[in-house]
Amino acid sequence: MQESKQKANNPMREIRIEKVTINIGCGEGGEKLERGVKLLEKLTGKKPLITKTHKRTTFGMAKNRPIGTKVTLRGNDAIEFLKRAFDAVENKIPSSSFDEFGNFSFGIKEYIDIPGMKFDPEIGIYGMDVCVTLERPGYRVKRKKIKSKIGKKHVIKREEAQAWVKEKFGVELI
Repeated sequence: MQESKQKANNPMREIRIEKVTINIGCGEGGEKLERGVKLLEKLTGKKPLITKTHKRTTFGMAKNRPIGTKVTLRGNDAIEFLKRAFDAVENKIPSSSFDEFGNFSFGIKEYIDIPGMKFDPEIGIYGMDVCVTLERPGYRVKRKKIKSKIGKKHVIKREEAQAWVKEKFGVELI
């Protein structure tokens, strides 16, 4: 009994948000991509990064062509954006959107669904993907020069992440 209480109070077992990545796939460069960049800048206040193709695709896009834009948020910016993003999907996400390491993603069909955002005729209508990466204290070892693995007991499991999202943000899993 005492052992389980110690595990519950262990600060190294606490789950937190490492980063939130917002991605808009435009499919092509040019004006469409510029409007996507402008939208992400307006939405987050950060400078977006333009994503490029890695290899020639079956759709005829050559290597290193701009295809989309993304922005990564960390800390309080990530938490605040995530609250707004959950409101846009009515605090409901599918349970299938969680992977085996506890990370999850969901889509927002139109940016005007996000509270506080109004339609901008210069931008048009865009949807986006929101990807959330979770971590525990001690995950820094996987980013060090001398690589090390995270122990099996320390890895975040799907069920733990689902319970954490329900508790922290009041999200309903479908």
